[in-house]
Amino acid sequence: MTIFKEKISEEYLTVSETKELLSEVEEERAEDPDREMRYELARAIEHANRFAVLDPEESRELVDELQELDKVDESTAYKITNLLPQDRDELRTVYAQERYTLSGDELDAILDVVAKYA
Repeated sequence: MTIFKEKISEEYLTVSETKELLSEVEEERAEDPDREMRYELARAIEHANRFAVLDPEESRELVDELQELDKVDESTAYKITNLLPQDRDELRTVYAQERYTLSGDELDAILDVVAKYA
């Protein structure tokens, strides 16, 4: 018998926002010497620390600015913010699963926004 859990809500986070939340969890765990950090939590903290480039406020601003552009929806804005692509080829990988392709001008517009934050 399989037990299914209901999805109550869903929210996108940037790596920087995730790092901030995980650091709070890490501090709570450090206060209680009897509570050990699970392997998965330690790896998640390590990953967030390694790949968070922007601070949480900057990452949120970048997401908002990207969403103002055409062909950049919410999930794509978060992907771009987390990856901070530097050229057209890197940005095209974000759109590889989409049913459409972006023109060079559209790619450049996105990269110009990212360049302000990277």
